[in-house]
Amino acid sequence: MGFSFLTQELAMDLGTANTVIFQNDQIVLDEPSIVAIDNNTGKALALGQKAKLMQERENPGIKTVRPMKDGVIADFNAAEMMIRGFIKQVNSKRRSLFTPNIKMVVGIPSGSTEVEIRAVRDSSEHAGGRDVYLIYEPMASALGIGLDVEAPKGNMVVDIGGGTTEIAVISLGGIVVQDSIKVAGDVFTSDIQQYLRQQHNIRVGQITAEGIKIAIGAVIPDLDTEEPEPYQITGPNLMTAHPVHATITYQEIAHCLDKSVARIEAGILHVLEQTPPELYSDIVKNGIHLAGGGSLLRGLAKRLTEKVNIPFHVAEDPLRAVARGTCMALKNTDNYTFLMR
Repeated sequence: MGFSFLTQELAMDLGTANTVIFQNDQIVLDEPSIVAIDNNTGKALALGQKAKLMQERENPGIKTVRPMKDGVIADFNAAEMMIRGFIKQVNSKRRSLFTPNIKMVVGIPSGSTEVEIRAVRDSSEHAGGRDVYLIYEPMASALGIGLDVEAPKGNMVVDIGGGTTEIAVISLGGIVVQDSIKVAGDVFTSDIQQYLRQQHNIRVGQITAEGIKIAIGAVIPDLDTEEPEPYQITGPNLMTAHPVHATITYQEIAHCLDKSVARIEAGILHVLEQTPPELYSDIVKNGIHLAGGGSLLRGLAKRLTEKVNIPFHVAEDPLRAVARGTCMALKNTDNYTFLMR
């Protein structure tokens, strides 16, 4: 293994929307998963937050790429650039003569094919990972939420990320039933864009639509908690290109996200149908845990609880549940049987 001070341990949640890296139990990086590339040289110009500022504002000499699509690597070259760049950012804080051996644990969607898994492993190794372990994201989010995944009892997690919603029932350190649906944050954002085109005749970009989702995103038309203020947007009219001002309410967003949320509900019921009865009764007792950025949509736990008749709980800091769990797995690489080499 070599000297421990030459081995650097990183836990990485390589998400469709954001990449989070933990080191020594601390978040050392939390950036959007996006890279800006110079079209002439093919080199990375900017990563993360800096690249995100360029997104949808590029000129022909620059392209911004989100290498992850639906939770898996869609652009191998850009993914490698991004992972390498992020690891470099983490390491720029260390002054060391040696390039450390990097031991990494990386989260991957539970529905990943062999090819997709290979892509994550290769990208991580090319970016400097010596010892690369992979963990399924629902397993990581269960660890991150603080569930005892190795106990002989059923725990159910629903992790609504940027590219996929991961639904899994976990017992005895393994995934018993799982489903990975491609309806998640990105789909919600494009639902909002489409709705504004159809109902208000306004073109809005992804960034504005995402801003609306975060500011007033909801999934039920009557919230018990405090209701977010209506949101003002400005954009070009589809026909005339004159500026249009519109005020959007959270009820409208609940309406336009309805179909997508219904697909997640169907996925949850589908997994519950396949769950063995003993585990099912554990789940009814403990409730179902929500993680991922999508679980921040207002009224989601309430809507799902009413639909499924099992209580849903939103994890604390749900955006980082997978990263935290990946970090816990890193400390236990020898004991956890569910890590893949």
